[in-house]
Amino acid sequence: MPKPGSSLSAVVVSGGKQYRVAPGDRILVDRIAAELGASVKLGRVLLFSDGNEVKVGNPAIEGLDVEAKVIAHPRGPRLESLRYKSKKRVRVHAGGRAHLTALEIIAVGGVGLPVEEKEAAPEKAKPKGRAKAAPKKKALAAKAEALDETPEPVEEEAPKKAPRRRAKKESE
Repeated sequence: MPKPGSSLSAVVVSGGKQYRVAPGDRILVDRIAAELGASVKLGRVLLFSDGNEVKVGNPAIEGLDVEAKVIAHPRGPRLESLRYKSKKRVRVHAGGRAHLTALEIIAVGGVGLPVEEKEAAPEKAKPKGRAKAAPKKKALAAKAEALDETPEPVEEEAPKKAPRRRAKKESE
């Protein structure tokens, strides 16, 4: 249950599990069939709090949804279960990794984080590595000239070895 006086939050259902979310949160849910960067709407909102009042659905709040953006499709940790009974020949091993979807919550009930507008000032790309790029080009040109001056080596064919003969088995 959200604390009174807290910011915007909601409880949503995805994949049979409940998650408490707020704008800007990142959550891992069961795999959702959506492309990376796609927007997804989670429609089953069980509880909504805007800081002043709390709405509880029966079972869900109608007309309210949570908008999220797909960040990645990772796999969960490796889980193993092992059952063993001594002297009974019972050994059962099961395990696997869950397929998950990472979501970033954009808006809860149509209210989201304020988006900062970036100025359209062009930024100069800084060269990676050292600041002087001209000597690097000269060094490459010198190497290319050195490669051109060397004569091509003449390939000599090595004598081929005769194939190995297998000894014939004598039949009795």
